[in-house]
Amino acid sequence: MTITLKALGALLTYPGPALRQALPEIGAALEAEGLVGRKARQAVGGLADELAAGDPLEMEERYVGIFDRGRRTSLHLFEHVHGDSRDRGQAMVDLRGVYERAGFHLAANELPDFLPAVLEYLSHRPLAEAREMLVDCAHILRLVGETLAERDSRYAAVFAALLEIAGEPGLKPGRSGVPIEEDKPIDEEWAEEPVIFGPSARMTLSTTAGAQPCGGGPGGTPTVRGPQSSFVSPAPTTGARR
Repeated sequence: MTITLKALGALLTYPGPALRQALPEIGAALEAEGLVGRKARQAVGGLADELAAGDPLEMEERYVGIFDRGRRTSLHLFEHVHGDSRDRGQAMVDLRGVYERAGFHLAANELPDFLPAVLEYLSHRPLAEAREMLVDCAHILRLVGETLAERDSRYAAVFAALLEIAGEPGLKPGRSGVPIEEDKPIDEEWAEEPVIFGPSARMTLSTTAGAQPCGGGPGGTPTVRGPQSSFVSPAPTTGARR
């Protein structure tokens, strides 16, 4: 298992009591495996410290504001590819099939393109395969990470670490503290950009067809069912929190 991917995915889940309790374990796992460099681990550690020290209600409300209400910072990968088009549904079905063939199963109300669940799945795949998949969606990771960095969010550190694991260039230094602009419709933004996800038996992801490998419940803790998950237990869905 590549525990770093599991740990980074956990940090992108809803910061409820289970996640806050697991933060020391997550930090220890990142240090022990050493898959990302010290600078990246320190930046991710800054996020963990902030989640641990912050007011729980404030941390939870901030999470919802960042990830559940911002299209450019959505953790659902297909949102960046298909928007709300009907193609997204078939891509979901195809990705769920990828998980199930590998022995992983999502709960009925969970979406397979939720990034923490994708990372949970990849943590149990060979590292070379996981890296290949991260490379395939690197431009989405960079978009979300750089948007977060512009908004002075420590969550950007997780996306920088994922790009480092993929062997991709890191986040570009940008203007911090810039006003938050209204997001463009995602399907407009990516209408021209073909996307490919997946290991060797690759499935093409474009604006018209395909499948993808990123899943989980909306705004919840990843609960991909495979080898026993550590760190966190299931959290409320987005709908339950609002």
